[in-house]
Amino acid sequence: MAAQTLFSFSEAPGIGDTNPIPSSSAAFGTPVHPIRRKESSKATTPSILPIALPPATLRPLAFRTFTKKHNLTLTSSALQTIATFIGTHCGSGWREEGLAEKVLDEMAKAWKKNGSSVIVPGEGSGLANVLRMVQGCMVGGRIVPQRALSRHGSLVHDHSSASPGLTRLDSLSRDDSQQSLGLTALELGDNEEDAQSHSPRYWLRIVDAFEQPRLTYNATQKLFEAVGKPASILPDPSRRMALLRDRYHLVHQRLLRNEAFQTSAVAVSRSKTLQRSSSEMGMPQQAYKLTPIANLLGRSGSTHVLLGLLGTSPTGNLILSDLTGSIALDLQHARPVPEDGAWFTPGMIVLAEGLYEEEGSVSGPGLAGDGGVGGTIGGLFHVASVGGPPCERRDVTLGVTDNEKGGNTTAAGGFGWTDFLGVGSERANGTTMRNLEKKVLGKHHLPHGSPGKSRIIILGEVNLDSSKTIEALKQVLGVYALEEAGQTPMAFILAGNFARYAVLAGGGSGGSIEYKEYFDSLASVLSDYSTILEDSTFVFVPGDNDPWASAFSAGAATILPKRPVPEMYTSRVKRAFTTANAEAKKSNEQKPKGEVIWSTNPSRLTMFGPAQELIIFRDDISARLRRKALRFSPADESNAPEAESAGQSRYEENSSDPQGHENMEIDHAIENAESVVPNPGAKEMTSARIPSDLHSARKLVKTVLDQGNLSPFPLTDRPVLWDFGGSLNLYPLPTALVLMDPEAPPFALTYEGCHAMNPGPLVAPGKRGVAQWIEYDARTRKGKLRDVRF
Repeated sequence: MAAQTLFSFSEAPGIGDTNPIPSSSAAFGTPVHPIRRKESSKATTPSILPIALPPATLRPLAFRTFTKKHNLTLTSSALQTIATFIGTHCGSGWREEGLAEKVLDEMAKAWKKNGSSVIVPGEGSGLANVLRMVQGCMVGGRIVPQRALSRHGSLVHDHSSASPGLTRLDSLSRDDSQQSLGLTALELGDNEEDAQSHSPRYWLRIVDAFEQPRLTYNATQKLFEAVGKPASILPDPSRRMALLRDRYHLVHQRLLRNEAFQTSAVAVSRSKTLQRSSSEMGMPQQAYKLTPIANLLGRSGSTHVLLGLLGTSPTGNLILSDLTGSIALDLQHARPVPEDGAWFTPGMIVLAEGLYEEEGSVSGPGLAGDGGVGGTIGGLFHVASVGGPPCERRDVTLGVTDNEKGGNTTAAGGFGWTDFLGVGSERANGTTMRNLEKKVLGKHHLPHGSPGKSRIIILGEVNLDSSKTIEALKQVLGVYALEEAGQTPMAFILAGNFARYAVLAGGGSGGSIEYKEYFDSLASVLSDYSTILEDSTFVFVPGDNDPWASAFSAGAATILPKRPVPEMYTSRVKRAFTTANAEAKKSNEQKPKGEVIWSTNPSRLTMFGPAQELIIFRDDISARLRRKALRFSPADESNAPEAESAGQSRYEENSSDPQGHENMEIDHAIENAESVVPNPGAKEMTSARIPSDLHSARKLVKTVLDQGNLSPFPLTDRPVLWDFGGSLNLYPLPTALVLMDPEAPPFALTYEGCHAMNPGPLVAPGKRGVAQWIEYDARTRKGKLRDVRF
């Protein structure tokens, strides 16, 4: 759309060919002296004889340009449209003179600059706009750089009179040239943009789990593709296998990009144990090689490293499965890596190193022991060590490189062109949005230390049927209502369960009418703080006790993702925001209206496009991990792995909070993180010196982020909608992750660049009259635990 706006200001030589005598009368408002019109030079353009170009003839060249060079995929309809365009505008010289290759390359670049998906469809206006743009840059079947610059760089032909807020394409750096059209050289001055764009809330978006783009990883072409079939809550049974296959592919490709699994050209010695430092494999001059389970046949007595999904066989034995087969496991002498640093349950994808023993020398307990490839491999795999797959940082996945000296951020490699959330890709919009983030958030930072409007307030387990919760909520809102005008937090996130019992299933006392009354009482509380409602966004994330799924689950684990709270219960709350906005309109202030969003579980919150991503997930995940976790034999102190002590460097404690709250665990050394070889001298630092709450928080965060999925459990324990399972993926890692678990201790810590938080219940358990919550600062991308008495 921005490109079309630029074209509308082009000169129209056909208008006003004569030069009439102007009048100097003030009534006409015309100048005294005549206007000198610019003489247009008519250049002769070479004629092109159109030809009928079959799509099959153009397919090899289009595949080489779009797919091999730019990682784009052309549909058949798009190829037909492009073949017609090339035949019409390039003629018979499309191959001999090399005209088509340059035109196709320009098309691919224009498609990427628009921030579109990796699939190029023939339908819709996207490809048509690109073709019109490329056609305007062509003369005689060739791309003319001067015409391309005039259409993309400046609004006027006279470059000396261009607006100072606009930047021509030939003056942009290489990084800026990758930005999408419409965002290039965006400047925010006091007189250039309206007041709404200066508010951080203007750049805040909520991505619904059911509206998130559905992508699948193509292991052959090593790229993400859009799922062609429409989503359904009752899909084909093949979608269940596709869900598990996509999980495996994501972890497998992430693992192969890790340095520990990249074979060096120099011969290295291989150790016998699987050593790791927290989330990366320790590499004392070695590289690990994954073995498909089917390749174990005929290799009895050899040591291997396997990657697979933990599960149970029909006979109740533990097995490991990948895309080639399954193998029974023997965990009698297995050790977890790191020691007591992560949970391991069926349904998780794990790395296992051990010895394979064929069925002839040991009686295999599994069914179909002679099934061969694709079934259960006969024999037993004696596991020596088991660990989670290494986590990959967000900047590595997106190919973002930060130049600390120059303050510039560039993107190269990785999946930077993939738009995971429908808000623009990193390569298209990332650099512009990060510059915009610095300008907008920097204006709302107060000198005395209050971050102001860049804050997001996170409240957990807001039980509206509890009088204590209502009193605690009033106290929290009162804290921010007393702040100075214009510094209200940009968002409040309230997570369920909004009722302590599944009232729609007969739990507790009451039913549907009582559940609506709970939100009516919330509306009356919010109405007393109209200054907050008119200047903030409230996001509600449901829990397992909230309708409609709780009507048949009776409070048990419901299917994920979960729909928002039905609109029939929330009318009073919406009315409170409408009233607050009407009062704010009288003051004629130009700012975004306050709004309330009833989101899904999980839900994603993006700020400044792909610059920041915050995931909110409500689940009793820690209790489920404790119930389902594998138990290992007690560790021998003399032979225990030392990876745990070395891995503690990932979580460095921050200085104590000046307000007397608990210390926040921030990973400052993560910026220069490398594979660490365990140091024997570091064994003195043991988990005994770490508080139990902190240790359990680290264990929970490491487990979830290493798995790259919010629900790493069998589908029988935690059901998932097969077509919407991609909304549970943690790839790439978010900027921040909110795990709202009332049974886990409150925490705020950083792991592999992802800041994980848990506010805990709003009413602190075990503390009388104390309300607790998390205050997340989008400017520093860190959160801190706050509390207040009520």
